[in-house]
Amino acid sequence: MKITLKDVANAAGMSVTTVSRALNGFDDVAEITRDHIMHTASELGYAPNLNARRLKTQRADAFGLIVPNEDLRFSDPFFSELLSGIIDQISEYGLELNITTPTEKEQYEEIYLKYIRSRRVDGFILLRTVENDPRIALLQKHNFPFVCFGRSGDASDISFVDEDGETGIRQMIDHLVSLGHTRIGCLAEPRTLIKSRQRVQGYLDGLQAHGLPIDESLIVEGRFRQKSGQESTERLLNHVDPPTAIVAVNDLLAIGAMSAAQERGLVVGKDISITGFDGIPLSEYVTPALTTLHIPAHEMGQQLCKNLVQVMNSNGQERPKTVVQPKLIVRNSTGSAE
Repeated sequence: MKITLKDVANAAGMSVTTVSRALNGFDDVAEITRDHIMHTASELGYAPNLNARRLKTQRADAFGLIVPNEDLRFSDPFFSELLSGIIDQISEYGLELNITTPTEKEQYEEIYLKYIRSRRVDGFILLRTVENDPRIALLQKHNFPFVCFGRSGDASDISFVDEDGETGIRQMIDHLVSLGHTRIGCLAEPRTLIKSRQRVQGYLDGLQAHGLPIDESLIVEGRFRQKSGQESTERLLNHVDPPTAIVAVNDLLAIGAMSAAQERGLVVGKDISITGFDGIPLSEYVTPALTTLHIPAHEMGQQLCKNLVQVMNSNGQERPKTVVQPKLIVRNSTGSAE
């Protein structure tokens, strides 16, 4: 079993940061502490991560994550898994994660500039990218390392980790059409987000591929959580010709949709089919279990850190790109159209 920096820290009774700085020769670690850490590492057979050692010339030993808006909460299961992956990988590198949530009065540009000028972090992880994202333009202007969770604009010029949302949703449309559904609604997040736009495009392409008409009134754009899914589904169910199936672009929207349908006395999976996207753990335990598209949030969080390290070690010459293919998981929330 590979011994990690975290293992050494636990055995030495020290923080990961202290252990990293001791092993990398920083002079702010007391000699007695350094000797203890070196002895512990030797006993465990620890082999240092070369990528982390190459970053020792960076002063901050920290990555920055500025949570973009009020809709992204730590209680969000997908975000929690993604964040867990980021923290695990960053700990393995012996670095820290500096998380900031802006106040109502703060402008994003001001926050990024503050971090850039103070060098409080060595690079940024950007979440919820939008078309022509101003954060990307700002960081490129200042030649500051970053990696995006999701693509934006000309993605050839940036490093990112993303999922193939279009292909995933097309798979879901194929599944629903195979069950006899021809009138399918869509619950979308704001389409200013690249992720949402890609997933809605997959919905449109899927309908077109099966020769089904596109009815814009069956696409309801809302927010991100269960309440929005519930409210949006009520609109679809009130439609003069309601859909027999609903594709939601995330699992929380789908769970809200299930609640709305059940309040109408509909049996999900029989009277109406509902699907999600993300594959959060809760999707398996709602009733009925949710048909969804799974993407590995924890691993994607880890990959964000790996990509950012590669950007930094190459002085921005390398911009690694990672695209994950969603996996269709069929459960009881989908059934044959009647």
